[in-house]
Amino acid sequence: MRFQDLDLNLLVALDAMLRERSISRAAEQLHLSQSAMSSSLARLRAYFDDDLLVPVGRKMELTQRAEALKESVRDILMRVDTALATPPAFDPSASDRQFKLIVSDYTAATLMPHLLALAEKQSRTVRFDLMPLLDRPHRALENGEADLMVVPRAYALSDHPTELLFQEEFCCAVWNRSCFALSGELTLEQYATAGHVAVKPPAMDKPTLESWFKQRYVQAQHIEVTTFSFANAPHLVVGTDRIATMHARLARIAQKLLPLTLLPMPAPMPHMAQLQQWHRQRTRDLGLIWLRELMHEAVLRMDAEADPGMQV
Repeated sequence: MRFQDLDLNLLVALDAMLRERSISRAAEQLHLSQSAMSSSLARLRAYFDDDLLVPVGRKMELTQRAEALKESVRDILMRVDTALATPPAFDPSASDRQFKLIVSDYTAATLMPHLLALAEKQSRTVRFDLMPLLDRPHRALENGEADLMVVPRAYALSDHPTELLFQEEFCCAVWNRSCFALSGELTLEQYATAGHVAVKPPAMDKPTLESWFKQRYVQAQHIEVTTFSFANAPHLVVGTDRIATMHARLARIAQKLLPLTLLPMPAPMPHMAQLQQWHRQRTRDLGLIWLRELMHEAVLRMDAEADPGMQV
């Protein structure tokens, strides 16, 4: 199909090359030969009268025109995908759809078990793919490779819709035979001078990570152990006098499995607003609407289990 003398099939190739910044990786993604992808690039260069991708050292960089096209081309393809691939109705009991969710190990441990339990009551055929918060997770959402992303407010994309799921508090997890557990208190001075186990999430780029790290551990002067995993942090304080600053919900789960004492933060710490986010072109996707509503139900179930007196 052609539009204004452009073969619209070339937009798929263009989108892959602009995202990958590589002819070979784009060809691999679309299951084409490298020569076929090179031919597509040649035709695109002729149509736009622009090189689009240019070699800079060992890398390919986008021209100014390519940068301007990148978001528009992706948006067009997402619109087409949503219009053609999304069924007019969604019945979870009859659907075999696979939902792809980008979540941290914190979310996987705290919220996801409740989501899966609720989903199973409505469907034994709907499937879930929990994707890790690794390098550039936003890219998967923007590219349509993920349906939903669960992240703190500070790390959500500004140009895609969000919903607040819950607020999270923080606490200190210590080994139950540590000096802090035995004394039953943790002062700000003790917190500042103690050794700490800290988490450095792998999904953040360096400036964002450094900002997050300084905010989270502003009072801690001695970071003795770092880990990529929120769920792993409490294991690393056992047998030591170190402190792990943790999400309160995850800390309570860890306390059921490990010899831990949980102590309040010795100084106020801002709560974390946990959001769910989806691509703006998927707002009317009935399957995603079902999933988003189920996420809110899962939050109520999660907190009712932590507080048996809470009404769901």
